[in-house]
Amino acid sequence: MTASGGAVSFTVDPWDPGYGMAFGDELDGGAIAESSAELHLDLEVPAARWQPVDPDPAPPLPALVLFLDGVRRIDARVWVHGGNPQPGPGIAASYAAGIVACDGAARVADVAVERGLFTAAPGATDILTRFARYPARLAAGPGPDQLSLALQQRLTDAEVQLALAFRARHLVDDDLLVVDGPLRGRTHLDRTVGYVKTHHASYLPAEQAAVVAALRPGQRTPAFTMGTSWRRNSWYLQLPGTAGAPWSGVVRLECSADLPAAAVTGLADLTARVLPPMASVPHKDPRAPQNLVPIGGLERELRRRLGDQQLLYRGLRAAAMAGR
Repeated sequence: MTASGGAVSFTVDPWDPGYGMAFGDELDGGAIAESSAELHLDLEVPAARWQPVDPDPAPPLPALVLFLDGVRRIDARVWVHGGNPQPGPGIAASYAAGIVACDGAARVADVAVERGLFTAAPGATDILTRFARYPARLAAGPGPDQLSLALQQRLTDAEVQLALAFRARHLVDDDLLVVDGPLRGRTHLDRTVGYVKTHHASYLPAEQAAVVAALRPGQRTPAFTMGTSWRRNSWYLQLPGTAGAPWSGVVRLECSADLPAAAVTGLADLTARVLPPMASVPHKDPRAPQNLVPIGGLERELRRRLGDQQLLYRGLRAAAMAGR
């Protein structure tokens, strides 16, 4: 179905958005392989002396712990016509960022919901439907990875702006901000750590990896510096409620590479004291214990706030039909 606004129009691809496009794969953009990690293992203690670390219980805990997360969803895949002889691919997507504030009780403190048409097609304009507007957002290229990256960058920007606005309103100078996922693009945020639930690569040499496997609940590894396509400081933490299999319930935390060593170890100790009590349990969350209770609750609320996907999809198809 095609809608037009002057010389530019769009077509809603009939395939389910979860299955890619019905068009062939010749427009696919290849993913860029991440470089091998460069490690500096002596940040906190010499690498040869690595062992599980019990956090220092003396420093006061933060008055407020914030959890920042975002969700994204493709409402429809589209083709944008008018700028080139061949239509350009795009995605009409909804995305939301949110903050949970924990100060003895957990509450969803702030949410921002946005939508967008992500495409590299020249001359693309906003899509307006009965139910929502999808502002045109320029992607670096037409490949699926490039469209997805443009969407992810907008979501990251929304998360950063939400965190900055929340802190500007509340002026708490001893909070801790936990970002669900890698910290890339958010390393400039103060008192902030990235929380990585899944392990797609084994960064440590065998001797130090054995320390991870030996962690007990609430223990962490020494902090270290790692560099892939970007640099950060990192450490591993063991959550409670696991079956005892190696690396089960292990998460990786990361913070800015610009922090001094003492600040890094201070953050590492805080996470080892604050996060384990918030671990989820299997009968409530299939991603337990890594999907912390505040994060799981926030994700459910954000997905609800995105709206009814089928309704939005029908709105996009109706807008395309009306503009034919």
